[in-house]
Amino acid sequence: MITGIAAGVPFVALEPASGDTAPMIAVWHLMDPPCTDVAMAAAVPMTGLDAWRVYFGLPMTGRRSLPGGLEELYQRAFEDAVLNCYEPQTEQAAAEFPAALADLRSQLSIADGPVGVAGGSAGGLVALEVTARAEVPIFASAFINPVTQLAPVVAANERRFDVTFGWNDQNRAVAGRYDFVRRADEIRTPSLFVIGEDDDVAIREPAALAQKEIGAELVLIPGMRHTLADAPGLEPAPQNENARRVDAELVRWFSKYLPG
Repeated sequence: MITGIAAGVPFVALEPASGDTAPMIAVWHLMDPPCTDVAMAAAVPMTGLDAWRVYFGLPMTGRRSLPGGLEELYQRAFEDAVLNCYEPQTEQAAAEFPAALADLRSQLSIADGPVGVAGGSAGGLVALEVTARAEVPIFASAFINPVTQLAPVVAANERRFDVTFGWNDQNRAVAGRYDFVRRADEIRTPSLFVIGEDDDVAIREPAALAQKEIGAELVLIPGMRHTLADAPGLEPAPQNENARRVDAELVRWFSKYLPG
C-alpha cells in the first residue's frame, strides 16, 4: 500500500497485479464504515485486477478532518447537513479530482487514457458527480449503496436521529442538483449499482430508479445493509462477508472494461 498526497488530496494506492504500467480506478469511501481511505482499501481492495486502485480521502474526514473532529462535523450536519456537509464535500471532492489524477500520473505508473471510478454512500455521490461531469475520460463506474437522491437520505437521517430538517430555498436547490434520477442522462459510462437488499429505502429505491433510467446493471446483495465494515471503520480491517461480496462484484465489473 502506497500512502501519499496528490494535488493536496490524501490517498492510498494499491499496485496493479502485474506491477507494470496499468489503468487506474479511483475510489471514494463511505461516511459510515469504512469511513477512511485506508479502511476502504482494506474493505474493497479489488485484488487481482491489473489496475492501480487509488482510494481518496473525502474532505472533512481522515487526514483532512475538521479542527473539531467528528464533534464539529456532527454539529455542522445538525445545523444543515445539505449545505454544511453534502454540498461542500461533494463539490470539493469532484472539483479536485482532475488535478489529483494529473499529479498521480507523475507519481505512479498509471497508463494514459480513461480511468474507472467507484464510491460508496456519500463517496458514491462523489463518484456519480465525477462521472456526470466527465472532466476526465471514464471507462466504467460502480456505485455502492450510493446517495443517488439527496432529499430521501435527509429524510432517512431524520428518522435515524429523530430530528427535523429545516428545508429552505437554498438547500432545496442543492438537493435538486444532487438528484441522479433526474440527472440520469448525464451518466454515459457503463455503470454498476451494488445495493444491499436490507439498506434503507432512501438508498434502495432511488438507486433502482436511476439504474433503469441509465440502463445500468443492478446487483442486490442479500442480507446487506449500508456499511461494508464494522464500526468505527477508521482503520484497515479484515473483509467481512458483505465487503467480500461487494469486492467480488467490483472485480467482475471492472475486469470487463479495463483498457488494454
